[in-house]
This record gives sequence, C-alpha cells and structure tokens, in this order.
Amino acid sequence: MPAQALSAEFMATLPCREPASGAVSYFDTEIKGFLLEHRASGGMTYYFRYRDASAKVRMHRVGRADEVSLADARAKAHKMRQMVAEGGDPKLESHRFRDVPSFGTFVAERYLPYAKTRKRSWKTDEIMLRNHLLPVFAELRMNRVTRSDVVAFHHAVKEKGYAAGTCNRMLVLMRFIYNCAIRWDILPTTGNPCVGVEPFEDNGARERYLSQEEVGRLFDELDTNRNVQVGQVIRLLLYTGARKREVLDARWDEIDFNRRLLTVPAARSKSKKPRYIPLSDAAIELLRSLPRREDIPWVFFNPRTKKPPVSIFCAWDSIRKKVGLAEVRLHDLRHSYASFLVNAGRSLYEVQKLLGHYDPKVTMRYAHLSPGALLEAVNVVGELVGRRAGVVKCGVRVVVVA
Repeated sequence: MPAQALSAEFMATLPCREPASGAVSYFDTEIKGFLLEHRASGGMTYYFRYRDASAKVRMHRVGRADEVSLADARAKAHKMRQMVAEGGDPKLESHRFRDVPSFGTFVAERYLPYAKTRKRSWKTDEIMLRNHLLPVFAELRMNRVTRSDVVAFHHAVKEKGYAAGTCNRMLVLMRFIYNCAIRWDILPTTGNPCVGVEPFEDNGARERYLSQEEVGRLFDELDTNRNVQVGQVIRLLLYTGARKREVLDARWDEIDFNRRLLTVPAARSKSKKPRYIPLSDAAIELLRSLPRREDIPWVFFNPRTKKPPVSIFCAWDSIRKKVGLAEVRLHDLRHSYASFLVNAGRSLYEVQKLLGHYDPKVTMRYAHLSPGALLEAVNVVGELVGRRAGVVKCGVRVVVVA
C-alpha cells in the first residue's frame, strides 16, 4: 500500500501502471485515510479509511475516479476526517457526502414521477411548482435552502395578494417534497427547512350550507335547464354527499341496486380503500332513469368521447348564477348533505360513515350545526338514570325527587 501525493499529474500516469492482477491502493500523503484503489481492470475508486468508535477499521466509498474529480473527492475525504475527529461515523451519515441535487432537479427526476403514481392531485402539485416554487428554488441545491428562505417566500406570495390558504398549501407541498428527500436518504433527518415555519391564520376557510329554500330554487332551475346531464350530476351529488369525481367517474358495474350501494374502488378513493356510498330512494330513482349504452360502462359520459366528463364547471357556474348562488361551490353540495343530516338529528358518527371521513375530527366541523340535537343527546343519561335535584340550605341538605 504505497503512500503517494495524489495529484492530477500522478492520475495521468496511472493508465500505464495497471497492476497485473488484483488492485493497488495509493494512500494520499495530504489527508490521512484518503486513498485511491487502482484495479487490474483499469477501474479506479476513491475511498476514505478510518476507525469507528469501537476502533474497527472501516472503508467508506467516496466515488469512482471517472465520476468524481480529485478535488471533489479530496474535499469529501476532508469532511469525513473532520467528522471522525468529532466522534461521528461517515458510514452512518453517508447522506452528508452525496451530491445533493438542486430543488428543480429533484422535483423533475424524483418527486413528480413519484407523485404521478401515488397522488391523484399531482397535476395540482405540478401547476403550483411551475408557477410559484420552481421560479424561486429551482436552481438552489436542496441543502442550501434555509428556513429564512422559506419564510421569505411564504410572506412574498402573501404580499402578492394570494389567500392565506393558498400560501399555506404551497408551504405544505414544499414540506412534503423535503420529507420525501429525507425518506429517500438524500437529506439528513434534520434537513427540512420548512420545519418551524408557521402557516398563516386562515380566516377565509368556510363551508357553505344550502338551505331548503335554496335547494328548491336550484332544483327548479335544473328542471328546465337544457344541460340535463349536469343537472342529474348535481342532484346525485346532493342526494349522496359524494365527492365530484366519485360521481363523474362512476361505472354501472359499481352500482348494486339490490344492496343500494355505489362502490368507489380503492384506486379512486381518497383513503386508498374501497368506499361504499349508500343510495337513498331519490338516488336510486334518479339512477334508474338515466340512459344506458351497452358499449359505455360509465354512468355519466360525453357522447363524443364516450368517456366521463372532464369538468362540469362552466355549466355549474351558469346554473348557480341564475339562481343567485354565485358563491356556492360544487363541493358545498357535500357540506349541505352533511348539514341536512345533522339538523335532522343524525349522529356525527353516522355522518362520518356516510361521508367516508377516515378521521372523525374532520366530521366535527358539523357539530355546531344542531345544538338542539346535542342537547337532546346529553339529556338521554338523565332520563335513563332518573333525575335527582339536591339543594343545600342552611347546612341542611334537602333532596327533591323529580
């Protein structure tokens, strides 16, 4: 194992010094433990050799000579030597010595391909990245982005006039992307610059609930509106409390009229598990009235493409404005379905199951809608066990049996 000052001049002479067999290791005279392994095949690889906390000799691969320059290899070896001197172990913290990609490269090569296979909302991520995050962070290496950079970005988009909720969604997306990099060992566990960045208070978040009178106006318009299919979709959304795509992408083979269920397969379900939507009499009647074609499996379809509608926003926008409900979103039909259930005295547990909420905390947003129903619930125990009123007067307890 000869000692050798590793230099560009020396590296240039190595092709003429290939060992007859095996490999020769050249130990650098400048940085202790830094070495170059030269194999009989002609291949050359940089390593760093050290002793760990238990005095065991370890070899950590720095990189192949045709992939890593001598200067970069020496710089990494120097960092590893410092780590060992401080009691660290380069093998256990190898992510510190990888070439960390830029934010833009990581998004293009790792995150978006992953999101396309795992997230139904990947297109939304792609748009938000393209319009907001990448113009600011694309050229920065991921480990160079600091918390102050993220805070500055978060406040900058707010100052441009974006709603607090929109700004917070950008922060959530960036945090998730960094967590992916950590999970895939590209960054250390402490490498997420979004940790500790406080989201803006979102006072604009709201749920809009339709009244029975508003539903009556809406249905009156649907009775005469020329876009019959959109009217049928709107009615079914309100009858079932389903999400928009759960209805638009429904297939006839997913509807069981005998069991009165619409099954949303795991591949399309938000929870990634099959979801079963009970169908009311009104929903069953509507579904039975719909036209069917043997060559088209979809419940709702575009006659030209023979596929589910991509969007019904334009038609819905026209309808809602005609009846004075311009601020009502399609998703508010789902909120209205929940509000009608709660106000009719149905339990939050029932609402949770009907809406397909995985977390009961999500359903709790409807708890305030029917305080009367909740008061009836708390009186149940008193009715069951009997009421006794105890009055303390002048030190004497008087019991009044109700």
